[in-house]
Amino acid sequence: MNLPPSQSKFRTLLILGRVSNAPTLWSNCLAGWWLGGGGAGWQWVRLVVAMTLLYLGGMFLNDAFDADYDRQNRRLRPIPSGAITEKETWQWGFSLLALGAGALVSAGTTTAVYTLLLTGCILLYNLIHKLAEVSAVLMGACRLLVYLVSASVAHLGVTGNVLWCGLALGSYVLGLSLLARKENGRGPAPYWAAILLTAPLLLAGLSDDGPARQTGCVLSLALVVWMLWALRHAFWLAEPKVGCAVARLLAGIPLVDLLAVADLTRPEAGLFLLWFVLALLLQRYIPAT
Repeated sequence: MNLPPSQSKFRTLLILGRVSNAPTLWSNCLAGWWLGGGGAGWQWVRLVVAMTLLYLGGMFLNDAFDADYDRQNRRLRPIPSGAITEKETWQWGFSLLALGAGALVSAGTTTAVYTLLLTGCILLYNLIHKLAEVSAVLMGACRLLVYLVSASVAHLGVTGNVLWCGLALGSYVLGLSLLARKENGRGPAPYWAAILLTAPLLLAGLSDDGPARQTGCVLSLALVVWMLWALRHAFWLAEPKVGCAVARLLAGIPLVDLLAVADLTRPEAGLFLLWFVLALLLQRYIPAT
């Protein structure tokens, strides 16, 4: 059954924006803001809206930059399939990116600096990610900078703990990004990339103390179980499904964020689990990669 034009166009926009990953971005925003000391609720809402616009802009531009590649290799993507024009995609991408960046740079000098760095990483990644494997580092850097931007609008700002947790998250995202480069069957998935996924576990083991240690142990175990369940699709099946593994690792980002805050006593902690489940549900309808 064909969808009505309005519904078809809306679904096209959802696919271009890869909205199934949006809950993982909101989770990053909450973790960075929480680790930075929190603050007024409206500040966090403003942060999430602006960061979502940045994310969507980056995703739209990803397809715009990849239009020629997709015409040859991924003809079901929105641009080569004719669901949206390349010009429209460029317009959507830059408009959303500008709106998101504009809403954040007005929050203060420190936030503006981190926002400009994040915007630059988004653009550079989209420009070179098909040309150089090292571009996966930029993807990890983007998630690190989400933490830094989020903490910069919070009460305490960017602390050492924020930086270390952001680096651990960046390592996790770098690992899954390197796996994602093998999604289309270009050689076997690299086992060593999975080592990068363990950075949040290592940081928790080294830094958690007091009440956070017991919580950290429980959350670390949950994250290990999830990562092994995801990685089995890439390494331990007769016919590896790297894309499936990457999608599940992406959905696991809220678990990484929950481990970073290592606190289950506050009501906000439930949001991380909610976003984990929501990301998995959305992946049933909107591809994560």
